Order: sequence, then C-alpha cells, then structure tokens
Amino acid sequence: MRVAIQLSAEAAPWRELVDYVVEAERMGVDLCWVAEAWGCDAASPLGYLAAKTERMLLGSGVLQIGSRSPVLVAMTALTLARMTEGRFLLGLGASGPQVIEGLHGTPFAHPLGRTRETVEIIRQVFADGRVTYAGKHFELPLPGGDGKAIRLNQPPNPDIPIYLATLSPAMLKLTGAVADGWLGTSFVPEAASAYLDPLAEGAASAGREMSGIDICQGAEVAFGDNVEEMVAQRKPGLAFSLGGMGSAGKNFYNDAYARLGFAEVADRVRQLWVDGRRDEAAAAVPDEMVLATTLIGTETMVRKRLRAWQDAGVNTVRLYPAGETLEDRITTLGRALELMP
Repeated sequence: MRVAIQLSAEAAPWRELVDYVVEAERMGVDLCWVAEAWGCDAASPLGYLAAKTERMLLGSGVLQIGSRSPVLVAMTALTLARMTEGRFLLGLGASGPQVIEGLHGTPFAHPLGRTRETVEIIRQVFADGRVTYAGKHFELPLPGGDGKAIRLNQPPNPDIPIYLATLSPAMLKLTGAVADGWLGTSFVPEAASAYLDPLAEGAASAGREMSGIDICQGAEVAFGDNVEEMVAQRKPGLAFSLGGMGSAGKNFYNDAYARLGFAEVADRVRQLWVDGRRDEAAAAVPDEMVLATTLIGTETMVRKRLRAWQDAGVNTVRLYPAGETLEDRITTLGRALELMP
C-alpha cells in the first residue's frame, strides 16, 4: 500500500505543518492530501508545499463542488500541476448542505448530477482547454448574454488524476464510472463491500476495471497499551460525525455507518446529539465501533488492522498520526510506517 498523510492547514502553526510535511517526505510518505472544510482553503497551502517538497505527490482533499465554478477548479488544478511538475492530484467532494448553502450560499440541490457534470467539464478543459458545455446544471458559455466560448491560455494536461470523496451508493457508482481514485472515510474493512460493490458496479457500467481506481482510505493512527482509555478519548469525535456532520434530517456520515452495520447505534447517537445531550451521545458509541474505524492500540493491533485494510482492497492508506506536538506526530508516523504490509 502507498502511504499518505492528511493535512488541515488550520490545525497548527503553519511553519510546524510545513516541517511535518517535509519530514514525512523524507521518511518515505508517498502523498500529502490537504483538507478544505470551513477553515483554510486547500489550494494555497498546496502551492506553498510544491516549493518545499520534491518527490511527494500533493492532492486537494478535497475542493468542494459548489464553492467554485467547474472551470475555476480546472484552472486551479492545471496551475498546481505545473507548480508541482506533475505531482498534483485533484480531489473533489460535494460536501453537504450546511457548508455549501450555509457557508457559500450556493444551492446543494442535485449533488449527483452536478458532480458528474463538473467532472465532465474539468476533463474537457484538461484535454484541450476548451470551455464549452451544454448540460442540465451547467451551460458554457451562458446563453442569452455577451459571453462567448473561450479556450484557456495555459497548456492542457489530460493526465491530472481526479479523485472523488463520496459515501452514498449513487455517488460511489459515479466514482467508479468517472474517477481515477476514491477518497473514502468511515471505513470498516469487514464491511468494505458496502462501499466497494457500488464502486465496482459503476466501474463496470463504464467498461472499467477496479484495478484502475485507487482506493484511498483514511483513519487516525495512535499507539498505546491502555486501549480502553484510547477508545474513550475518541468517542466524542465519532459522535460528532454521527450527529453533527449534517442536519437532523440529513447526515451522509450517519447514513454510511448505517450501511456498515451500525444503523441502530447511528440513529441513537444522532438523536442524542441533536437533542443537545452530547456526553450521552459519546457514551452511546460502542467500543467496537471506534476500533473498527481507526488504527489505534498496540503495535500488534495496528499491524493487524493495516493488514485487514490491505486485504479489503485499500491501495493507499491515509494516516492521521496522533500526538500533541510535531515530534509526537512524527514519532507516531514513523512507527506506523514500520508496520505497513
């Protein structure tokens, strides 16, 4: 498996984050994804890291569909691919209504269709720079105005890989049909078919093989002997995913965990969270759910889980090393690298 790290640019002082990425590259990490949620954007840190790294691949994990026009996404990707000399991977995600509508003021309606058309437009621009498209959600140039068809004034690059961050069956099928890679979360290797079957169905519909799709999964990695304490510390974060990552009526993470076999737990935790009973919501998360979705515990436990991920079909493992300081995170990362199958 390839090894990736995930960077949230608002998580620590910028210089410390840069030192972390540079050291991770020296240690042999293959790829760094830079996140974008409701803090820092992803493109700016990637441009800086392009000048500080030499070998490591750099990816947007993810640019939010709906916060930028498809052509602006393509322009950004082409620019970063030039700055990194071919080391850039474009990760895209539909996000959710709370971010897209609440933060960006853009309707979240029809995420499946808008994602499909966004990828089609981006690939067209990558291929030859043309900005013409007639779809249900996007029409370029905009009809009825003074705009005309334009070709970008920078070299095309059809080789930029496109990854999609998706969770629902319909979006997973789309990923299998049109993307070069899948950026997944909430992964349980014992229930991987809930994700991989729709991916394979989408790939087959497009005449593709699953071997051509990079399965990139992420989880926190941490080491310790007091597993009970480690599990307890991570329950509030999982409760937030189940209850706070969405509205009372729509939470894609909650739905995903339900399909992984945790439907009753997911529903109870969400209800407690929505009712404002956050401590009870965390307490309702079972130990096995934490252990199933993370890479924590003794070295023996982590090694076993990494092997399970590989056996389930993961090509790239995306690590979130635990630690209070830069040195702690580097130490955790080094221990994890030694255990890779």
